[in-house]
This record gives sequence, structure tokens and C-alpha cells, in this order.
Amino acid sequence: MAISSVVLSRSFFVRHGRRFLCSAASKAAAITLEGADECLESPKFDAKYRRKKVALLMGYSGEGFHGMQRNMDMRTIEGEFFKALHKADLAREEECNEPWKIKFQRASRTDKNVSAAKQVVSLSLCTDPGEVLAQLNTHLPPEIRIFGLRRATNTFDSQKNCDARTYSYTFPSFALSPVGCEDESFRVTPEMLDKFSKTLKLYKGFHNFHNFTCDKHFVDPSSNRFIISFECFEPFGADGMEFIECQVKGNSFMMHQIRRMVAVAISVVKGMVEPEIINKAYTELRLNLPMAPGLGLILQEVHYDKYNKTVKKLGFHEPLTWEAEEEAVAKFKKDFILPTIIDGEKNGKSMLNWITTLAMHTFEEKVNFEPEKSNQS
Repeated sequence: MAISSVVLSRSFFVRHGRRFLCSAASKAAAITLEGADECLESPKFDAKYRRKKVALLMGYSGEGFHGMQRNMDMRTIEGEFFKALHKADLAREEECNEPWKIKFQRASRTDKNVSAAKQVVSLSLCTDPGEVLAQLNTHLPPEIRIFGLRRATNTFDSQKNCDARTYSYTFPSFALSPVGCEDESFRVTPEMLDKFSKTLKLYKGFHNFHNFTCDKHFVDPSSNRFIISFECFEPFGADGMEFIECQVKGNSFMMHQIRRMVAVAISVVKGMVEPEIINKAYTELRLNLPMAPGLGLILQEVHYDKYNKTVKKLGFHEPLTWEAEEEAVAKFKKDFILPTIIDGEKNGKSMLNWITTLAMHTFEEKVNFEPEKSNQS
């Protein structure tokens, strides 16, 4: 019985084995061709290029956009970016609708009307890296530019690998004037500027910033953030007005955090509240803190110190330092970002309108606190 079973099995294999092998080979060939079609489906895809992880350096003027992150019902920076990606034949429509398929990530989300000088996004592309910049910029609006591209490690994630972020906030100096004296002709005194600088330094270090954002409780671990530095620079003139720029560097920031930090510091200089309000805001008490306009906020830079040390040691990829792109970034900031802020203050009266409401702010403690409901903007 056993011998006949063996003979039958061998006979079956002789008669049908070749067909099974041919079928398997055909399936393998079909899979290979299907993978090739993935890169050949669109004219810009080339079979000799495999999908590779890249980091793109981009800048944008946030005026007229509802933030960085894509929102299908509103005009956003990512929405324009994915449109350009598809028009340039660098990604398919389904990949633009589901960005995780091309491993897309942004280093930092920015709110409505917030600009960026050096934002970084990571994604996988199947094309010659040298062609990407020209292809994308052709299909992007002028207020959004791609400045540079670097090949990155396969595991690189522009958000997770980011060590720190630097933001700046630019505003008219009359915001620091005494209440009721706000005027475009105002010029800040050295004493006012020094008080503002000292107030900003109260934010340095590791603190609980639950009062400086929304939807956060004191006991929420994510409310704790580390501020590396916060400083202001000498005033500069533009269009008959005087402006002040301050810069803050931290590991990460929560929604509206920087705008509330600046608003409280302005309130201290104006004499509306004592500097002690800042240390009080770090406690479990829930305070009603004001929020400055988003117009003057700029994402200046994202930092990759640990990643850069690693790739420098391995020697296979360039560090993400972007020295070669500095001139283009500075020109874009001068031509697109700063004029938007200056015009928004000169003609739109962004800060002046906000200062009017600040005069009525109470800074009182909230009773029976319920988390604020606010959409990402």
C-alpha cells in the first residue's frame, strides 16, 4: 500500500509538476512587473530609481492659509503641496489622499496665518532627486517654495527626529506702550525693551504650560515642555513703523502656546499684570490668559542635532543643516513673509485691534474648568 502511494505521488509530480512550476514563475513575473508598473505608471517615474526617503526644506507665507496640516474643506499648505506633487507626477492621487503610503511627515504643524522660513517634510519619492525642486516649484503658488532636498536614512521621520524648533514673533513696538497710548509713531524705550527681555526669560526651563494652550489639564504629562531660550532683538523700522522680533527655541510647542507666552509678556510690560502671573500659570490653577494674533509668528528653523551626528559618523548621508539654501531662504523671507506681516499691521491693524481687546482682559481664575474646544488652525 505504501509502495503504490509513493509511485502514485511520483507519477502525479511528473505529470503536473511542470505546470505548477510554470504557474509559480508566471506569478513571480507578474509581481515583478506590477512593482515596475508602480514606478512606470506616470511619465516622471523611472524604473531605475527606487523609492527613496528624502527631506525637503520648504518655506511659506501663511496669510490666507488655514494652517500647515491638510484640511479637505480649507486651503492649507499641505493641500497645495500635494496638488503640486500630483501635477508633477511625483505621486499618485491615492498617495496624495493617503500620505502615509509615501511615508509623509511634517516637522511642525503651524496654525492659521502662521508662516515658515525653514519647515522640513519627509517622504519617499520614486524619481531623480535632482529634478524634484524644479518640478514642484513649477506647480506651487509663489508664496510656497521648496528650497532644498537631501537624501535621508530609510527610517528618517521629520517630526520624530526633530530635536528642537525655533519660532520668531514679530510685532509693532507700540504693543509695549502704556495702555491707551498705542500709536504707530511710538518708539520703544530701552527700559521697556529690557523689561520685555527679562519677562521672556521667565519662560526658560521645564514647566507645565497647560494654561498656555487648550484642551490640556495640569495633570496631563504632555503639558510639560522645555524652553531652551527666549530672547528679543533690537527694534527695526519698516513703512514708518517700529517692529520688535523675539525668538523662542524649545523641544516642542503646543497649540497657541507661543502666542499666549508673548501676549502675557506684553501685558507685563504694559503694567496690566505682574510678572508673577507667569509662575502662577505653571501651577494647577486655571487662568484666563490672552493670546496674541497669529500674523507675526514664523517657524524659523527645525533642528536635527542627534540625527546629524549619526549620519556624519556613518558617512552615507548629508546632515540637515541647509547652509547652501540660506541665501534663498533669506530672500523668500524678505520678499514674501515680512511684507505680509508689515502690511497686516499697517493696513490690517492686526496688533492694534488685538490691543483694544487686551485692555478688557481680566486674567481671572476659571472656576469649574472645562477644556477649551478649539480646532487646529
